[in-house]
Amino acid sequence: QVQLVESGGGLVQAGGSLRLSCAASGRTFSSYAMGWFRQAPGKERDIVAAINWSGGNTYYADSVKGRFTISRDNAKNTVYLQMNSLKPEDTAVYYCAARWSRSYITNVAHYNYWGQGTQVTVSS
Repeated sequence: QVQLVESGGGLVQAGGSLRLSCAASGRTFSSYAMGWFRQAPGKERDIVAAINWSGGNTYYADSVKGRFTISRDNAKNTVYLQMNSLKPEDTAVYYCAARWSRSYITNVAHYNYWGQGTQVTVSS
């Protein structure tokens, strides 16, 4: 069982930055692939970024490549999403997710643990 708690969301102007954190419970965090997803009102929950168990392999949605960076600190049981050059279209609730896997996972249906979400609002 893994419990995930996101933090770091908020209101920021376009062009600004935010860093999201996702703290995980449990002693086997390094065995989990982690992902960040986002969901805007009336839209599906979409992948933003994913990272494998060691942090050595990552995936980014085309819409965030070059602006967002996913990373993890297994000693702190935490995964991060650094978001730079934010745009109004990045506005959404951001969720972190976990699944027992050595490889990163991009399919929302394959994750079995989810955080409660944190709101990110980017004003123009």
